[in-house]
Amino acid sequence: MTLSTSSETRTSRAVLTDSVHRRRPQFRRLAAWSTLEALPALLSGLLVARAVNSFVARDLQAGFGWLAVFAVSVVIGAWGTSQTMRLLAAVVEPFRDDLVTGVVKGAMRRSAAPSASPHTADVARLSEQVETAREAYAGVLMVVQQFIVVTLAALVGLLTLSPLALVFVIPPVLIAVGVFVVALRMMADSQRASLFADERFAEDASTLASGLRDVVACGAEDQVAASVGQHIDAHASATRALGRLEAVGTLAIAAGSWLPLLLILGFGSWLVDHGASAGVIVGAATYVLQGLQPALEALVNGLSGPGLWLMVTLRRIVASMDAAEETAETGSDGSLIGPDRTLRLSSVSFAYSEWAAPVVDRLDLTVPMGDHLAVVGPSGVGKSTLAGLMSGLLEPQTGTVRLGEVRVGALSRAALTRERVLIPQEAYVFAGTVRDNLTYLRENAPAGELEHAVTALGGTSLVERLGGYDATPDLVSMSSGERQLIALVRAYLSPAPLVILDEATCHLDPQAEAVVEEAFHERPGTLVVIAHRMSSAARANRILVLDGTTSSVGSGDELLASSPLYRDLVGHWQGLGTSPHMTDDSAASRSWWSARRPRRHVRGFLWQRRRAG
Repeated sequence: MTLSTSSETRTSRAVLTDSVHRRRPQFRRLAAWSTLEALPALLSGLLVARAVNSFVARDLQAGFGWLAVFAVSVVIGAWGTSQTMRLLAAVVEPFRDDLVTGVVKGAMRRSAAPSASPHTADVARLSEQVETAREAYAGVLMVVQQFIVVTLAALVGLLTLSPLALVFVIPPVLIAVGVFVVALRMMADSQRASLFADERFAEDASTLASGLRDVVACGAEDQVAASVGQHIDAHASATRALGRLEAVGTLAIAAGSWLPLLLILGFGSWLVDHGASAGVIVGAATYVLQGLQPALEALVNGLSGPGLWLMVTLRRIVASMDAAEETAETGSDGSLIGPDRTLRLSSVSFAYSEWAAPVVDRLDLTVPMGDHLAVVGPSGVGKSTLAGLMSGLLEPQTGTVRLGEVRVGALSRAALTRERVLIPQEAYVFAGTVRDNLTYLRENAPAGELEHAVTALGGTSLVERLGGYDATPDLVSMSSGERQLIALVRAYLSPAPLVILDEATCHLDPQAEAVVEEAFHERPGTLVVIAHRMSSAARANRILVLDGTTSSVGSGDELLASSPLYRDLVGHWQGLGTSPHMTDDSAASRSWWSARRPRRHVRGFLWQRRRAG
């Protein structure tokens, strides 16, 4: 079994199959010794039947002799069992070593990544999950091996004793095993759902504990409570489903063990009429009670206990090892590897519902590191949606959004916070001091850098008006523009190399907007501005023009020559009504947008209401 990262994602079933395949010699020896272990199950009914017939014939010496032979077979079977346990250890321990090797390799890849830190999940996988998988693997192998050996031995014994008895035994056993196998798959899904719901609850609770200030500031207590409550309800629902399915396992035991016994006893007179003796009836019952019933009960209890934990735990371990390569690229904490922070959108499409037309449709865009890109277009064209896709807040239905070589959606929350910062139109200021608000994304920002950021963005007079850095501002009295300026300084101070301003200066006057955008232009990193005014486009290195069906990107001069819509937008910005370069095509474009805009606004409004509801 090769546990190193491969190009194809492994499954837990493939890992188990590989483990058996690689250790075929050990399993052959296990099968050989299992024949001795099966000896009591094979001879029990035959010897009991002969003993009963001897006792009925008043041949006590022969009856006790057959029971003595049965006792000897039990001793031989016990010796065979001890040998199979030794061989099971020879299979299980190497399997554990393979898992440990794979987990250690994954942990080393994560630790070797830049900005890597000790990862407690790796320790948990090594010390707890691997041991759980090892014990579960041993338990599953034991119960499956015993079920196969004992069941085959009992059926062969029944065939030798009375072939007619098989008619009353085989159908109930097959039905019971089939029902249990179907229930087991559903039990695994419920067990996995219960585990994931518990983990999501723990993750949300941890995030909530560190973000209570944000929750209160946004007035989102009810929404957060509902979100966390969903995980609790999901966990309870999965647990109830698991309990119901375990009841199905109990019914399978009853159907596969007690029903054959009832049938044999109920049709005992019919068997006697067809040549069976009293000893045969007792021997057949012995095969059911001493062979099939314990084997089936052990199989059901073993697979519904250790078997489920093996399926769930092994899947988690294998998934962590398969993710080692991607985690090595993104770092143990989800950070990017290497200096490249190029933002790449490849054939990206997004619609707010399956019935709505795409807001972003098959968009290809590359934003090199250090670029300053402005996004312009009529209202409702999808500029804010594009900002959400770039920042990882929205997941595209088709295509990929990558930062460097890593998919933005694969980054952790902490990594997203470090790699990009998004300032929307309506920024908020939370309860706390001015310093707390400004340094929220970089709590240990030096005083000199804080002062530089405030000065560069033109916020010195605002800080003075609010009473200084250690004052607690009156949130009610602050204007929308002042709130935006606080959020902009916060973004400027953040360590994120990618800044996305989604009309984040719409409440500032043009002069203040120019100061802010010039400051961000000089800030190291990449800047994407969803333009509120065309003056923002004039300050950018490149401009992306969205018109809903196509897009154009280039410098201002290039777009004036090639994009009628851009000429139209520039003409309106200059207050000319029509641009000197405006053509019939651009006039038609403007009419088309005038007709289309209300539908887009209604669709976006309904989607927001649906998400909020």
